[in-house]
Amino acid sequence: MSHLTSETLAAHAPPANALDGLASTLSALSHSVDRGLGKVVETITAVLVVAEIIVLFAGVVSRYVFHEPLTWSDELASIMFLWLSMLGAVVALRRGEHMRMTALVNNTRPHTRALLDTMATTASLAFLVLVLLPSYQYAYEESFIVTPALEINNAWRAAAIPVGMGLMIIVALLRLLRVSSFKQIAIALAGTAAVVLAFWLAQPLLVPLGKANLIIFFVLVVAANVLSGVPIAFSFALATFGYLALTTQTPLVVMVGRLDEGMSHLILLAVPLFVFLGALIEMTGMAKAMIRFLASLLGHVRGGLSYVLIGAIYLVSGISGSKIADMAAIAPVLFPEMQKRGAKPGELVALLSATGAQTETIPPSIVLITLGSVTGVSIAALFTGGLLPAVVLGAALCSVVWWRYRHEDLSAVERHSKIQIGKLLVVALPAIVLPFVIRAAVIEGIATATEVSTIGIVYSALAGLLLYRQFAWRRLMPMLVETASLTGAIIFIVGCATAMAWGLTQSGFSQDLAHLMGSLPGGAYGFLAVSIVAFIVLGSVLEGIPAIVLFGPLLFPIARMVGVHEVHYAMVVILAMGIGLFAPPFGVGYYGACAVSKVDPADGIKHIWGYFGALLLGLILVAAVPWFSIGLLKH
Repeated sequence: MSHLTSETLAAHAPPANALDGLASTLSALSHSVDRGLGKVVETITAVLVVAEIIVLFAGVVSRYVFHEPLTWSDELASIMFLWLSMLGAVVALRRGEHMRMTALVNNTRPHTRALLDTMATTASLAFLVLVLLPSYQYAYEESFIVTPALEINNAWRAAAIPVGMGLMIIVALLRLLRVSSFKQIAIALAGTAAVVLAFWLAQPLLVPLGKANLIIFFVLVVAANVLSGVPIAFSFALATFGYLALTTQTPLVVMVGRLDEGMSHLILLAVPLFVFLGALIEMTGMAKAMIRFLASLLGHVRGGLSYVLIGAIYLVSGISGSKIADMAAIAPVLFPEMQKRGAKPGELVALLSATGAQTETIPPSIVLITLGSVTGVSIAALFTGGLLPAVVLGAALCSVVWWRYRHEDLSAVERHSKIQIGKLLVVALPAIVLPFVIRAAVIEGIATATEVSTIGIVYSALAGLLLYRQFAWRRLMPMLVETASLTGAIIFIVGCATAMAWGLTQSGFSQDLAHLMGSLPGGAYGFLAVSIVAFIVLGSVLEGIPAIVLFGPLLFPIARMVGVHEVHYAMVVILAMGIGLFAPPFGVGYYGACAVSKVDPADGIKHIWGYFGALLLGLILVAAVPWFSIGLLKH
């Protein structure tokens, strides 16, 4: 080798940065493939959202106007909805929008946080790979079924599950190449594979443990995944898959069937439609018109704009059903003026979070719709019963506002004349009427809780085009994609939580829980007290919808057994869950409020406890006086 020159050696040696070059090439390629795939999937989901609106609204018009119901509309909507949910889950995974608990992950060092984020993706990928074959088998078995109305092969609907799982595998791999280094990917894949292998090898030890496996999988595994930042849906799915595969003889295709069942409740179709409606009322200026009218009424009162915030969230929640959409519609309009009057940013975000918890029961709340779908409680009864409990909590918040702002200086605040208030009322009236139109349409039987959102969408679109003259066509596509992503994230959680709840039920856990809860001292009020504490904790850790889907079917039969009206119980647990959801340090709703308000979360924490103390007192009053929840129901 001595005859070779240094130049010759250099020419034949691999470049020092060969690995970096390969990584750069793969990253660029993954970005290109990801953009192309993302555009295709997002376009399909946007078309599906529009198609759902058209099909369901056509069903309303055909039945109510022409008295000739479309027998196939619900079936077609259901088929499209499963595709929308699965492809929406793909979009959410690609955009990193699946719900996850990041409070602990965000407090780690940047290098550790990046590795945990990579492991969250590989853990999700592990489930998708493991469940791909059972999901294909499930779709194949469904091919022997013919749908009753359209008379087509049911595989057209069921194929959404394996197709969605397969696309999520591709998206997860592309995401790893895009956002993680080779070293992080290698460590995360090795760690995930080691955990999966360890559980598989431990199967002979797990089987004899019996119900102790419930603690191992549904407490320890779920907690470990959730706290390490794995999306909540995948945390539930991994625990359920592991429990069924390693400790029971249940065919895994049954789990896919339960996931399909959870995602296929027709009432859940209201989720994407109300999410889109929320975005629509913000885009058309309807929300801004309502807020300006309320501000003209109360702007001259001490703490007046805080009262406006409470009232505006109440009204907008009655339209959109999405808390982030509510906050995004109101905060940019009210906060600048409130800051001019001396309100601190932390005080504003604290009140905004508290109103989010207060309005969880206002129809058409997505949580109400979800709860009704998984427990069988009447949606119309929940819509009626949810109005007064939110008023009770709103009054409690107003008392804190009065105390905090009793010495506010209003010398520089202009008071609106009656003529000005009247003009603003005329402008806001079409927007103010919308929540009442939605509620009346459900109560009077014009449309179902699923269909009524399409009436709101058509109404809002016409109001934006003809009355407010504010309709940004260029924003429609992003709104539709955002709707699909949020829908996929929510419905995939519902499906995975339904499978997990089924696993718990089959194990006999529900009977044990019923016996334990039914034997609590204090009867109905003892049961309500324990439920309040449990759902505040569950709401802060699991977020609202997973907590409701997982424990609603287990606890509502117990509530009926101990003599608690199901609508009353629904209001209590939803409000308790909302308090947990919007309470720091774990409640993700609080961080959503901070993000919308562009306020540092640390600034709001010291201001929030007075409001949450008021919310707790209001919740106790709602729990103690059932009339607030059931007084408006038709008996």
